[in-house]
Amino acid sequence: MSAGPRVVRASKFRNVYGTGWKRDLCYDNIKVSKSSWDSTFCSVNPKFLAVITESAGGGAFIVLPINKEHGGKMKSDCPTVSGHKGPVLDIAFSPHNENLIASGSEDCSAKLWNIPDGGLTSTMTEPFLALLYHQRRVGLVLWHPSAESILLTAGSDNLVVIWNADTGEPTIVIDSHPDLVYSACWNWNGSKLLTTCKDKKIRIINPRAGTIEEEAICHEGSKASRAIFLRNGLIFTTGFSKVSERQYSLRESGHLSNPMVQNEVDTSNGVMFPFYDSDTNIIYLCGKGDSVIRYFEVTPEPPFVHYINTFQTPDPQRGIGMMPKRGCDVNLCEITRFYRLNSSGLCQVITMTVPRKSELFQEDLYPETVSPLSGLSSEEWFSGMDHDPIMMSLKDRCIVGSRYRDDYESEHSLNLELSSIVSPVGLPKRLCRTTSLNHHAVAKSLSLPLNAKTPTRNQEALLEEIARLKKRLTEQEERVRVLESLNHEERIRKLESFLQFKEKNFEQDPRNISSSEASKSQVPLNNNSGMCYDRNTYKASAQSSPTALSMPITDDEVNCAKDETFTTEILPHLPFGESLCKLSNFLSTPISAMGYELPSPMATAHSFASLPPVKALASFSRWGPIKSFSSTVMSSLTAISPSNSPSKNAHSSE
Repeated sequence: MSAGPRVVRASKFRNVYGTGWKRDLCYDNIKVSKSSWDSTFCSVNPKFLAVITESAGGGAFIVLPINKEHGGKMKSDCPTVSGHKGPVLDIAFSPHNENLIASGSEDCSAKLWNIPDGGLTSTMTEPFLALLYHQRRVGLVLWHPSAESILLTAGSDNLVVIWNADTGEPTIVIDSHPDLVYSACWNWNGSKLLTTCKDKKIRIINPRAGTIEEEAICHEGSKASRAIFLRNGLIFTTGFSKVSERQYSLRESGHLSNPMVQNEVDTSNGVMFPFYDSDTNIIYLCGKGDSVIRYFEVTPEPPFVHYINTFQTPDPQRGIGMMPKRGCDVNLCEITRFYRLNSSGLCQVITMTVPRKSELFQEDLYPETVSPLSGLSSEEWFSGMDHDPIMMSLKDRCIVGSRYRDDYESEHSLNLELSSIVSPVGLPKRLCRTTSLNHHAVAKSLSLPLNAKTPTRNQEALLEEIARLKKRLTEQEERVRVLESLNHEERIRKLESFLQFKEKNFEQDPRNISSSEASKSQVPLNNNSGMCYDRNTYKASAQSSPTALSMPITDDEVNCAKDETFTTEILPHLPFGESLCKLSNFLSTPISAMGYELPSPMATAHSFASLPPVKALASFSRWGPIKSFSSTVMSSLTAISPSNSPSKNAHSSE
């Protein structure tokens, strides 16, 4: 009997694959902490990457901006956050303020740090707020998913403390654990708390009352276990069996002692950290010391947890961080991005991608995701209110062709009207603190009509460019106004002083003094041909002003001599030459005084000669009497060969 055809499970995430960025685009030369504490040592958001580093004499971590310009090898003196007296064990960015990060340390304290936009420029030692309550080291920090300024810390004193980060007060203290707390996780709206403990039990706790609602054995192994809440209320755990085999399980609230699914993974001894993508229901398992990342899809149908694939790397990992969905590139169908810390100091960037041929926005891959806006204030949450995280759409962040649309700060991208957010009790809810950029956009939106949208990033860049160009135009107009304010007499005075200075320098030039009488009577016209015109044969020379008589040395001097000869001796005796000279001098005088350079008089005359009125006058010069006068003048300019040059004859006679 032949077996039936194999049925392949239909899933759009069945072909998800991982890709590592090139090394020059990643972060290198990072001295990752060598602490044996079971932590991810990394936290990331769309703005910054934070990594716990090795530090002498205390604890420190670095904060790097997320962009490709800051990739590559890190400097040894990179600025750090070094305010703890002991090694830093855990860090976490606030989901509602991308510049705020919390840290826990062996010095029994948790601290809040406000990172400036653009990253650190110098070492930061003073925290924004210090949270002091624990008597032993603080190994876990966790922010509330929907309420603003609610921070959870857990320490080796077996206490779980919930802080109001606005005031720095330990509002709720939970002492229900008999031993060290390994992990903690909020449910979707933050109304319940899930913890795992060294006593091998998993507990569901009412965080406001501090009471245990349900508990059960998580995994029978003695090593550390982890547990997370899924969006639909199910619980996913990782741990070890009695024979030290690594396991994962899926459980349901109310039946924690009876796992829906429990499978073995391998026999490695590293703790597995589960990372959950609530938009796609994919769970990524990253073990400390592993060189692989396994990912599974959770579905409502049995067997509930479906293995997809494994991403393999050659180097073991010491820590890892997961980028929120709003920081992924929707144009490349990127659904997840990891920042993986290797023992060699490399922070490798790994993207998980769904292969798609279309360049359009893939709505099935990108449902509405968690936004950086908070659903509640800290006071509202402590008073008993619960609220789901506020969602946003990534559709308007897609590039289609050459057009880029980014409504990250707009009300449409958040899928809500900023002015109409209502709290659970029906009162208008205040807009809570978000990232500095989003908070500014929200503040601007409050002054706009209800149907108005805030400017996008691209529009703001255009507005800034327009403002810059307007400022530059105003400066240029002011400069033109100052130049035009110079009166005509001032321009003439500057021109006269310039001519006097030029004449004085000309008289002092030794090259202009010649002992030969014959050379004084010659005007050089072309240094290359050696030809010159005899001044004695020129009839009108007695009425013309004297010009330069020395032989030109450089090309500039040759051009200057040619221009002066044409202007002073030839141009005045041509038809209408006097008018052209006066017009050229009139035009060039005020402009030269203002510091601008005009063409030579010869070029100016040629330019006027090409104008239609001048051409008409030139045709008029062909009339009989005018034509005879012009021919008489031109015939008087007889070229003298170099052999007949008076200067040469004088030298030969000597």
